[in-house]
Amino acid sequence: MYANSVKLRKVDIVEEQEKSEITEAQENVEVTETQEEAVSEAVEETVEEAAVEQAEEVAPVKKLRARKKSERKPRKEQKSDAPSSDWTERVVQISRVTKVVKGGKKLSFRAVVIAGDQKGHVGVGCGKSSEVIGAIQKAVVDARKNSIEVPIFNTTIPHISTGRSGAGSVVLKPASKGTGVIAGGAVRSVLELAGIENILSKSLGSKSPLNAARATMNALQSMKTFKVAAQRRGITVKEMLS
Repeated sequence: MYANSVKLRKVDIVEEQEKSEITEAQENVEVTETQEEAVSEAVEETVEEAAVEQAEEVAPVKKLRARKKSERKPRKEQKSDAPSSDWTERVVQISRVTKVVKGGKKLSFRAVVIAGDQKGHVGVGCGKSSEVIGAIQKAVVDARKNSIEVPIFNTTIPHISTGRSGAGSVVLKPASKGTGVIAGGAVRSVLELAGIENILSKSLGSKSPLNAARATMNALQSMKTFKVAAQRRGITVKEMLS
């Protein structure tokens, strides 16, 4: 009996110890939860205080910026003075030129370009350079610089004209509506960029594109309008055409 009673006491003691350990663990968990809640509340309070202070610091800066913006003068719209170019360039020929110099040969390029606005203005230019792009750019500038005004009468030319350049010559004749541009090569390019829609032409002599283009320019430049011809004769345009 005595041994059984001792065993029961030991069991009771162990159970009491386990209960005490469980209660202590629960109390520790509650304490840690309360501490975490307190820490999170403190962090939130500090964050809110920092945000308020930052907003107070930024507010006057924003006010100053708003004042400066209101004091600024409205910007004027910048208008581009350079008009849009209606000119069209057409490369007729690019030839390679070799010059013999001391120590070897020097290679360069020559470009022939025709430029016009298809409204009665056209020009032929020639440019030379060690690169193709440079030669074309120089030729374009030369073509615009040497442009002429072409007299156009009812989408054609006023009268027959012949132009010469070197060993080449070009004959131009007026044509009725619907004929089109009867020409080829450089002559056709010059007439199309000048804005002529109906014309007959014939290229004679040299077949060089540069000579043909310059001969066409010579023929167009030698043309006279009906008004100029009537003034020379001392009559009116109606009397001359009747």
